[in-house]
Amino acid sequence: MSNLKERLRNGEQVLGTMVTTFASPDIAKIIQACGFDFMIVDCEHGSFTTREVANIIAVARGIGMPTLVRIPEMRREHALKFMEMGASGLLLPNTESAEQAKMLVDCTKYAPLGHRGVSLSRPHTDFAKVSGATYMPKANDETILMCQIESRKGVENVEEIIAVEGIDVAFIGPNDMTQDYGILGQFEHPEIVAAFERIIAAAQANGKWAGAHFGGAAPLKPWLKKGMQINMWNSDNGLLALGAAAITELR
Repeated sequence: MSNLKERLRNGEQVLGTMVTTFASPDIAKIIQACGFDFMIVDCEHGSFTTREVANIIAVARGIGMPTLVRIPEMRREHALKFMEMGASGLLLPNTESAEQAKMLVDCTKYAPLGHRGVSLSRPHTDFAKVSGATYMPKANDETILMCQIESRKGVENVEEIIAVEGIDVAFIGPNDMTQDYGILGQFEHPEIVAAFERIIAAAQANGKWAGAHFGGAAPLKPWLKKGMQINMWNSDNGLLALGAAAITELR
């Protein structure tokens, strides 16, 4: 299992990126070699098949690269399936209520926290024969559950969302949030700054973590100094584009 939560508990800042396009299992090795601490496979906007995600996670587990999945929506089949593949955790997009957060916990955590189905000797145990009494509490503790706050309603309810037992991270989606506020891309707008600060404060008050995903480094940097511990920069195809832009030096 991932040591990502342990690093967060130790006060470290961790940085990941989003896998949105490239389905090769080698993407885990590439992202790790680039120096990222974790990655999230995007099954909300991405077009990955179930098998493609399973293959990516299998390689990621083999090399110790923490890999989460952004599920398309809050449905038991999505949450359970990716956890059974061995994902380090899940990101629930557009979380707007404590009820959504509670359902995420219920589907991904074993009793007594939730009602995750018990099926061991699977990818999430690396097919090893394990003791459920030992493995299940450990899995509950190590699995990272992130609620993406990306709307005005989500901000208004963030205190209740992040207070749900089993939820670890209030994670900001800046593009959708600024869109919902009617000020798309204005990350320094006072309303957006206030929303970010409210989310950070709610997470800290509950002993949880906050973070954000930005496509560019510049808008992310100020928030690294304000208490955001688990953040994401760019994506697989975005990083390719950045590298490819160097072609201008040859023209």
